[in-house]
Amino acid sequence: MSRPSAQLPAFSLFAALLASAGLPLYIHAPKAYVDAYGVSLTALGGVLFALRLLDVVQDPLLGRLAGRLQNRPRAAAIATGLMALSMLGLFAITPPVVPLLWFALTIAGVFSAFSFLTILFYAQGVETAGRLGGNGHIRLARWRETGALLGVCAASVAPIALGGFSPFAWAFAALALLAAWAMRHEWHASPMPDAPFRQIWADAPARRLLLIALLNAAPVAVSSTLFLFYVESRLTAPGWEGPLLLLFFLSAAAAAPLWARLAEKRGLKPTLALGMGLSILAFSFAVPLGAGQTTAFALVCLASGAALGADMVLLPALFATRMASIAPNSASAFGLWSFVSKLTLALAAVTLLPGLSFMGFTPDTTNSAMALTALSLAYAGLPCVLKGAALLLLLRLKEI
Repeated sequence: MSRPSAQLPAFSLFAALLASAGLPLYIHAPKAYVDAYGVSLTALGGVLFALRLLDVVQDPLLGRLAGRLQNRPRAAAIATGLMALSMLGLFAITPPVVPLLWFALTIAGVFSAFSFLTILFYAQGVETAGRLGGNGHIRLARWRETGALLGVCAASVAPIALGGFSPFAWAFAALALLAAWAMRHEWHASPMPDAPFRQIWADAPARRLLLIALLNAAPVAVSSTLFLFYVESRLTAPGWEGPLLLLFFLSAAAAAPLWARLAEKRGLKPTLALGMGLSILAFSFAVPLGAGQTTAFALVCLASGAALGADMVLLPALFATRMASIAPNSASAFGLWSFVSKLTLALAAVTLLPGLSFMGFTPDTTNSAMALTALSLAYAGLPCVLKGAALLLLLRLKEI
């Protein structure tokens, strides 16, 4: 017998917590440490890349660990506590050591706990969706990813709305307690043994979906890393970062349930392809924008946000549907999924920030036309190319 759908809000709330600890770190943390402590972009990019290299080893191992756990509630509670304490250290405590070292230590705690919880959470979702029956994977994804998008919305503007990063960190800790309590009855060890990596990698559709995930996450990594710099320097619209971010993520949250309903009628793959096409179209309009064109960029945020809603709901649902067929206890599979998703963030950090610095771009100063053009091409042009490659791979995927 399936669980009642009333349990799904717990997944939505926990997804909001994870989202609050994920993408916003790449939006807020680097600029916060640049502004407050004068840490260089190149140094921050190097630290973020080094931490993501840790994930190269860590995520698959965490996936294996999650697949073998028999006491998921306790493990989830410990990891949630670590994530909350690390967030407080990152934003609410003045660095007791060199700021760059403190940044590395605290963000490593956030990342490690985030990785483990994400793997455990999505693996649990496969088992729960199977008990929901019918379009269980899409139904769960709709609740989960809508919650995640609302969490991103809140986290993207919370530092401004709450009056700084320290109140944001304390609010995050409170949300962690609430989400952990809501999910306390939803964690269940799978009765099936965890699938080995070779079983997952031997499946051609699974390999292709992992590659699509890698390419499809790259535009989000690029745009999230450069968003604040683009608005401040290219559009010369300081102060509009918060409202534009909120518009982007609210558009994604509003569109997510609509994409899910369309997928239930038309299928996951064609609906996802439509969302990818919308993303390419939206970012192509951002390439030529310049100083003062904030209204035009708001329309870009509206359209690209709606497209993000499709990515966040449908691609994980597509992968989960495949895992339900070949690896019902898919913690290891989501260890790989988490790894490829975050690898793009590492590559973005290590290439984009130093690359822009090499092209002469410097935050909070007057930049040359060449530096600003490089910023536009990196922020909007590169995502179009990467998203186009992901779309072509999706269209060639015949087995699903």
